[in-house]
Amino acid sequence: MRAMLELVRAPAALSVPGDTMAGAVAAGRSPNPGLAVASVLMYWSGMALNDWADREADAVERPERPIPSGRVRPGAALGVAAALTGAGLATAALAGGRRGLTVAGLLAGAVWAYDLGLKRTAAGPASMAACRALDVILGAGSGGRAAVPMALAVGAHTYGISVLGRAEVAGAAPGTAERALAATTAAAGLAAAASLRRGAAARTGAGVLLAGYLASTLPVQAGLRAHPDPENVRNAVRLSILALIPLQAAALAGGGRFAAAGALLCSLPLGRWLSSRLATS
Repeated sequence: MRAMLELVRAPAALSVPGDTMAGAVAAGRSPNPGLAVASVLMYWSGMALNDWADREADAVERPERPIPSGRVRPGAALGVAAALTGAGLATAALAGGRRGLTVAGLLAGAVWAYDLGLKRTAAGPASMAACRALDVILGAGSGGRAAVPMALAVGAHTYGISVLGRAEVAGAAPGTAERALAATTAAAGLAAAASLRRGAAARTGAGVLLAGYLASTLPVQAGLRAHPDPENVRNAVRLSILALIPLQAAALAGGGRFAAAGALLCSLPLGRWLSSRLATS
């Protein structure tokens, strides 16, 4: 069981439901729990597929992972990825109807394209960003256009995570920290812009949470300039993944959903605790 939890990066899934919640609130809708479940299933499928696609490289670079360590067979990992994708599509169809299935289908295609071909190309970070942006659009339902600024914010943050993720084995190269810092700053700016038309209380709530988001990401990313070794990069990736939660909560607060924002933030300590015991990258 532990090997499977590591395969799908179970703790990191706590950063996923907020995508669809943020999309729904940006579109003026109530969050759909079914779509949140669908997005988690898609995320887990992508993690399992990632390890199947990288099994040969991981045998050299990350031998502790479930497949190269022999704890999960390659065929089982591929089967888990396919089953989770199918479950995610079915759940999206049940929860969001034809539109939900359509967006989930685009998301599934983007996930598989990233893992099987785009990950190790120059388009890798952008394709990963597109996956998380589509996740936000999934939650928006028919109001997808209104959710575009927040989708771009989540996508920008994910771009930074992907840039850092490429340096987990060899360490950060010159410019890696700068690209991550630029992505984080862009994410905060886009999220702030998404709340400008709201009331004063909503703007204040969003601003406080965005300040917390920046405080949790910028220092650790900037620290890679002086200490670019792989261990620090992996720590930056772990913290950046969890930093999606205050970014998403800022979107909820910006839409006046303060209780939902608080509930989402409650998952942050749990995510930190779990990520200290199970791999998230």
